[in-house]
Amino acid sequence: MRKALDGASRTPFWLEDPGRPAPEPALNGATDADLLVIGGGYCGLWTALIAKETDPARDVVLVEGNEIAWAASGRNGGFVEASLTHGTENGRRHFADELPILDALAAENFAEFEAAIVRHGIDAEFVKEGVLAVATEPHQVDELRAAAGPGTTFYRRKELTELVRSPLFRAGLMQHEGGALVHPAKLAWGLKAACLRLGVRIYENTPVTAIKEKEKSVRATTWAGSVKARKVALATNGFPSLLKRNRLLTVPIYDYVLMTEPLTDAQVAEIGWTKRFGISDTSRQFHYYRMTSDNRILWGGYDAVYHKGGEIRPEHDQNPETFARLADHFMRTFPQLRDVRFTHAWGGMIDMCTQLAAFQGRAMGGKVAYSSGFTGLGVAATRYGATVMLDLLDGRDTVRTRVKMAKKKPLPIPPEPMLYPAVQVIRNAIAQSDRNGGRDGFILKAANAFGFSFDS
Repeated sequence: MRKALDGASRTPFWLEDPGRPAPEPALNGATDADLLVIGGGYCGLWTALIAKETDPARDVVLVEGNEIAWAASGRNGGFVEASLTHGTENGRRHFADELPILDALAAENFAEFEAAIVRHGIDAEFVKEGVLAVATEPHQVDELRAAAGPGTTFYRRKELTELVRSPLFRAGLMQHEGGALVHPAKLAWGLKAACLRLGVRIYENTPVTAIKEKEKSVRATTWAGSVKARKVALATNGFPSLLKRNRLLTVPIYDYVLMTEPLTDAQVAEIGWTKRFGISDTSRQFHYYRMTSDNRILWGGYDAVYHKGGEIRPEHDQNPETFARLADHFMRTFPQLRDVRFTHAWGGMIDMCTQLAAFQGRAMGGKVAYSSGFTGLGVAATRYGATVMLDLLDGRDTVRTRVKMAKKKPLPIPPEPMLYPAVQVIRNAIAQSDRNGGRDGFILKAANAFGFSFDS
């Protein structure tokens, strides 16, 4: 496995695209705005874009602490899933009474996500050919069969070989609607370009160190300046919140990914994966994988690593042990590709909250709104979070602001030194669940009973 990883670049594959734009200049000095968006990931970009679309006269400033797409928005797997609740099962656990409403909102958001890409001419390599869930263990076959319904197709082992071939696959369930793939960095860069065209002022390499309420406005302090705004949208996701009360609502978890060299036509034929649908297996510790436009396979997931102390450090982006494990799992899944080499191996922080679904809220007398806790399912859901924040800031009474999801906060995460050992106990319990035919033991059952949701 180590040989297949020799020479692999530690830079996320997506960021090496020759179309990568130059960063906008940093803020130097003081400025005013109607709306300040803090954070230039998907959520912040959608917030700024939608704010200008709905009110072109609104003066919108977006500040990003690094460069657009440098964090999770530029290094994720590019899976666009409509769900706002991290799947139906988790939705039932936390929002059972409102699940039909949330499903409708999710479908609307997904459609508007696609429409915005078309409207703004964003070349994000958007492909809507569905997402395939595969069973790799006997108990998962019945689970997939039971989950089949409108908009899905269930495949038995032999039928599945017409879509993709692996000795590990026992069955599959294709979700035809509400799933797509994108080039994640191109999506972020495209949203940035659309914002600039509409007049959003973007400042990169401009970290905000504090926000403070000042009568009818909020003042955000940066390294070399400040912004005074009537309204502020916080879109910092997994990074420590500028609101102290929210700092125990998310925890930074590291996810890791491999990218293969481009496959030859013969290699693609060996595995039979000729269409551009995404794949994930259905274990608690799951893998996700997809084809790129140049026939590479992105392979990620399984390990979800919390680093002791919870600090976000560049050195955490590399994890040779996890890279080797992922390479081994890839070769077991596709032994036909045992001679394939990996050209890129990278990782990075995503946020996790205990309800596995994003939460929103207001602060400072309604002058500040926030959205966070996307837990790895934010490519489409961040757009929805942006609309909720704007509704809250504008004082609009909408379906989005009335549902429980806009009011309910996840249970706080224990601080260190309790957190690290607790995470290890949960990780072991998740692994044991997979080994035990998907049956959760006492620890996971107790955690779910208290409202703590966990996944890999």
